[in-house]
Amino acid sequence: MQLNTTSAIITGGASGLGEATARYFATQGAQVTLLDRDATRGPDVAAEIGGHFIETDVTNETSVQAAVEYAIEKMGNINTTVNCAGIALGIKTIGRDGPHPLDAFQRTIDINLVGSFNVARLSAAAMTRNEPEADGARGVIINTASIAAFDGQKGQAAYAASKGGIVGMTLPMARDLSKDGIRVMTIAPGIFMTPMLAGLPEDVQVALAADVPNPARLGDPSEYARLAGFIVEMGYLNGEVIRLDGALRMR
Repeated sequence: MQLNTTSAIITGGASGLGEATARYFATQGAQVTLLDRDATRGPDVAAEIGGHFIETDVTNETSVQAAVEYAIEKMGNINTTVNCAGIALGIKTIGRDGPHPLDAFQRTIDINLVGSFNVARLSAAAMTRNEPEADGARGVIINTASIAAFDGQKGQAAYAASKGGIVGMTLPMARDLSKDGIRVMTIAPGIFMTPMLAGLPEDVQVALAADVPNPARLGDPSEYARLAGFIVEMGYLNGEVIRLDGALRMR
């Protein structure tokens, strides 16, 4: 697989890691369809990169199936899926207001974990119809976990659980889809300069960056994008989780 022959759907493509990936893939000649809830920014990003956009709720089967069909209509097929849609809530198991709200925990799992699986399974079904390449490849799925899956901090019970689930399903999904020539990989980013972090005071950003051993800075979304591109083209990468964190171990 090569980026210049890639037809990719990217969830969370209107901002952050998803937007950076969409922009990078487009510069390398890939066709890109953005899936996002943001019906204002999403079309603008798609227009800027010469891609496509469809408003999508990753937790809804009908919405995702419609998005997959739309992407195939626009691009001819799908051979790459990058799951970047997600939320991060900071709530302790027992806080000042009492126990962690169950609906907040459920919502985090639904969007981050169930949503990623929903998109992966439906796009994989579409990939099985692709003509195989010389090595049998029909596609690749790249999910996004987090170092919180391994080093979850206070207030991250829901987030760490959702990302730990993504790590846990990587290998079995890769094994399930091996007969169809579809690879499954996961990237576990550290602290990246996404819109959420960009809104923090500068002194807080500096403090967060200081914890990263080397290089001592926040990750740039373009670095995630380039790793995703490398995964697409490196056909022997399969069933693995790659930490992208500057050797950061959260404590």
